[in-house]
Amino acid sequence: MTIREIAAERWLTVPNLLSVIRLAGVPVFLWLLLGPRADGWALIVLVISGITDWLDGKIARWLDQYSRLGEALDPLADRMYTLAALVAFVVRDIVPWWVVVLIVGRDVVVSAALPLLRRKGYLAFPVLYIGKAATLCLLYAFPLLLLAQMDWPGADAARPFAYAFTVWGIALHLYSGALYVTQLVRTPARTLDCPS
Repeated sequence: MTIREIAAERWLTVPNLLSVIRLAGVPVFLWLLLGPRADGWALIVLVISGITDWLDGKIARWLDQYSRLGEALDPLADRMYTLAALVAFVVRDIVPWWVVVLIVGRDVVVSAALPLLRRKGYLAFPVLYIGKAATLCLLYAFPLLLLAQMDWPGADAARPFAYAFTVWGIALHLYSGALYVTQLVRTPARTLDCPS
């Protein structure tokens, strides 16, 4: 993509606005979990984030408002909510510290592999649906973990589902990371075709 194409790209779109709103909710979500420990309100912020995540993709397709900024903001918001939830859950002893190490460690390994992939002539790893499934499982696990902590009659019923989605999310997250590293090792370097 040339500089002119990047400059001409639409930045102010409805999906991008929704992604920015999602990102703005991250510090509010973290504060609700760690400050007043208002889990009900934190859960509402998380649900709104999930709805806007779903909406921005639908609206982007419906209004044909795709953008590179949107492609960057959407996964960034997912990662920020994941990180905020994990930090709060470790501080509050909802999940053990090694859960965070596994999830963040996988992301560090994949991020460290990107420069090596770029040296081979590729910009990014292709999106894997296993990675999307991992994110989806974790984004289901977080509200369920909150529901399991709250003082209400359904807490005991929410707990096994929360743990199941957490385990599935971690397993799929690690597996997708292993697939990315395998792709890096097996992908040959691109060569430029020179005219003869």
